[in-house]
Amino acid sequence: MSDEVFRAVARELGDGFPPENVLYPVNARLRASYPDGLTIADVIDVFLDDSAVGVRTALTSRLRQWDAESVETWVGSTTPQSPERRARIYDLLGLPVDAHAEMDARFPREGGPVVIAAQQPWDPWYTSERRREHDFYWRAYKRVLADKNWDEATIGKLDIATTEVVHRLADPTRPEPYQSKGLVVGYVQSGKTANFSGVVAKAIDAGYRLVIVLTGTIEILRSQTQRRLDMELVGRQNISAGVDDDYANDEDWRDGNFLEHEIDPNKTNEIPAIRRLTTSTFDYKSLLAGLSALHFETVDHSLPLNDPKNLYPSNIRIAVVKKNVSSLKKLVADLKKVPTELDQIPALIIDDEADQASVNTIDPKKMETEQIERTAINGQIAEILGLLKRAQYIGYTATPFANVFVDPEDSVNVFPSDFIVSLERPGPYMGGADFHDLDDLEDDDKTPANSNQKAYVRDLRAECDEDRSAEQLWALDSFVLTGAIKLFRESKGAKPYRHHTMLVHESVKQAEHDAVANDFKALWKSAGYSQAKSLSRLEKLWAEDFAVVSAARGSELANPSSFGDLEEFIGAAYDRISEGTSPVIVVNGAAEKDYKQDSLDFQERGVWKILVGGTKLSRGFTVEGLTITYYTRRTGQADTLMQMGRWFGFRPGYRDLVRLFIGRAVGGPAGADYDMYKAFEAIVRDEQEFRNELTRFSGVNEKGEPWVTPRDVPPMVFQQLPWLRPTARNKMFNADLVYRGMGGESFSFTMQPPRGDGSINARHFDAVTPLLKSLDESGSFNFVDKDDVSRSFTARYGIVPAHVVLEAVDQFEWANGWDFAPHREALSTAIESGLLEDFTVLLPYPKTREPIEIKGWHEKLPIVNRKRQEREYRTGFTGTAVRERDAIEHIAGSPKKNGGPLAGALHRKTRGALILVFANDPAPRQLKRAQAGPVDSRDFATLFSYALPHAAEPLGRIGFRVKQSGTGAIVDAN
Repeated sequence: MSDEVFRAVARELGDGFPPENVLYPVNARLRASYPDGLTIADVIDVFLDDSAVGVRTALTSRLRQWDAESVETWVGSTTPQSPERRARIYDLLGLPVDAHAEMDARFPREGGPVVIAAQQPWDPWYTSERRREHDFYWRAYKRVLADKNWDEATIGKLDIATTEVVHRLADPTRPEPYQSKGLVVGYVQSGKTANFSGVVAKAIDAGYRLVIVLTGTIEILRSQTQRRLDMELVGRQNISAGVDDDYANDEDWRDGNFLEHEIDPNKTNEIPAIRRLTTSTFDYKSLLAGLSALHFETVDHSLPLNDPKNLYPSNIRIAVVKKNVSSLKKLVADLKKVPTELDQIPALIIDDEADQASVNTIDPKKMETEQIERTAINGQIAEILGLLKRAQYIGYTATPFANVFVDPEDSVNVFPSDFIVSLERPGPYMGGADFHDLDDLEDDDKTPANSNQKAYVRDLRAECDEDRSAEQLWALDSFVLTGAIKLFRESKGAKPYRHHTMLVHESVKQAEHDAVANDFKALWKSAGYSQAKSLSRLEKLWAEDFAVVSAARGSELANPSSFGDLEEFIGAAYDRISEGTSPVIVVNGAAEKDYKQDSLDFQERGVWKILVGGTKLSRGFTVEGLTITYYTRRTGQADTLMQMGRWFGFRPGYRDLVRLFIGRAVGGPAGADYDMYKAFEAIVRDEQEFRNELTRFSGVNEKGEPWVTPRDVPPMVFQQLPWLRPTARNKMFNADLVYRGMGGESFSFTMQPPRGDGSINARHFDAVTPLLKSLDESGSFNFVDKDDVSRSFTARYGIVPAHVVLEAVDQFEWANGWDFAPHREALSTAIESGLLEDFTVLLPYPKTREPIEIKGWHEKLPIVNRKRQEREYRTGFTGTAVRERDAIEHIAGSPKKNGGPLAGALHRKTRGALILVFANDPAPRQLKRAQAGPVDSRDFATLFSYALPHAAEPLGRIGFRVKQSGTGAIVDAN
């Protein structure tokens, strides 16, 4: 096809328009050159043509938008991101059914954010037409992101995620005030600021005229957030129109890197200007004589501000305020004096680090004054919401365990009663899962290529001061060496690494920060980086660690072929880190005058430093260029622990260089030692399970009603970290989960109690012996591995009546804090209703491990290795037969899985499927796992996964029992 055809097709894929028959307008454009016209087959060929780059880019973008659309009438009854939605799009484009499969293969559905929402008391208002009419600040923000090298797909996904949030707010022009309250859940250091910046941009385009961004409780975070909004959204013209010159010494301001709007909003009546009520150097202050700054302009005084005639020409006010009682009181006091009627002002409140706004994040053992402070902050936020009847509240958090999430009673003013949006994990993001091996690799099989732990994690196990100094030097050497590698990559054309930092986090106490900082300063002087004596040490570290990991994980980057290539850059890295007063900067709540050191300002200059701190570096604040982390601090609160994961984030051009040095035996109460790496892994797994549950039960049922509402989410969380402060879930939500059934989808029941004397293991094995006696056949089943390669496994199998399976699982014991009852209810209900008659039970046989003789059992059985979570971190096991579950889901009727011909032959409409796994679980002192029998049944655990018949619950069902009347919890969410 010609370029003319490509251009004609691409023009019919315009941004913001619904899908319509593409053939007729394309032929109209090509009438002169192609008088006979193209056929729909020709158009499809263009869509699939790899050389038609512009067409493919436009179509990918439009399909992403159309797949996610939730308010336009053209979607009919289809739900976002569903196969039915994609088929609807193809039909509207005029594509025949026989082309759908190939189109799906070339343009797969990308997914999107997960949304749990209550039904809204209004018709959809944030339509594509409304978005096209007012999009000045959103378009400007998109340009900023493109200039930061965000690709089209990433910007497109942000567009979808922010639209999901904004359309759940109330229409700012709505005659009746309504406060929508929601929560956006991201990942630690994953770009939540980019999301709420996009939400702010779209909200002010839509008509919101007062924006209040509540940051954490420390000024360094507030200032960082203010500067980013100023630089990427407010823009030079709006900043220059004010009286403050807070960026006079800012390197990016001088270099012209702040957003320059295409049209100066201060010189036109068509675009509202933004007036800053705070600056990068000053939190909110009482306006006093300048109170007119909060007086909103109106064109027609006979109409309220929220009338479109007045609203769109009116300028925007934005304040970035830290959650400090004094600052918030000043804002409240000024709002009470504003001449504009407060119930006419469409306001948006963004609460960053939202879990800090609630009193229940306080340890009751802490000082009473701190608890009063936190309570007062929550009270001020509630007062702002009480004054501004049109205020919309959106909390942002990276910790799904936050109490604003789960306690509607204590946090009634900020509970996200209208919506919860769980953001996608960004593609290039390096998060918790990237530092742990969640697929349960055997230790002997781990390499830097297949194990995140081997690649990025280094254990700290010092038992004396001498060992501790050696470990600190190991981390410090890694910091210098990675700085040299970055400089080497710059010499080979890589983008300059403006920041290169190391974080040392050992304590929350300021006095201990001083001691740790002095340790690293002394170590820096004695390490000999400016002398030849350090080279042999660094060469050994490079050869044994960084060269190996970079070859496995960073092969696309420039890497030195020998240590000799790095030598000249080691001195340069040492010089960069040594610049200024000291290589170490202490970052804590003490006054800067107490330290003789450089200021920490990522905006004004490049930072190549070692940062020592505590709370200031563990809540929201982005440590730019973070490459080496030295972490040995223990905490007793799960969300606090997760927030300390500053090593999470985006690491462009140096992901392979990131290292986490983490304490594996950190001292705690009563002389106990705690493994912080395993503690983080437990939280990562809990978070992953929680997000999976949100995904399963998001959206609406066949009646168009939400499966669950935000108030029903907390019972879906399983959190079992006994030594972390419990969330007291039985007191913090208004509904008990009583039913959970998903047809054709397996669930792993691994949450078993601690081993103890092994008697529980023995009882569990006895419970499943009736199932084992029925396994009289053997065959081969298929599964797709993590690389999308089809593989097979052999298993014994048999058909077992459903009531026999129920009797077996009824005998299992479970970990405290986890309840089998909702699953049992779904299982027994399916049996009683005749939708479940029997199970195919599979016992996989590993290819590399021979079956073992079992004491008291008449035949050998396969015993595999599965990681038991030590009680200090999380009870139960990490998985059952993860890869083999394709087979049981196929047998149970899942239309999405292919377990091979035998699985298909075993399928019946009323048949479920179950996998049995026996996992080594010897007594603590018997460290060597069984390789040959006979094995006592106390020394292995019985694990299982099962899937109900797809026909029993084709859409899934989750049900709740109300605890307190009048709370709005649903009884059944089918």
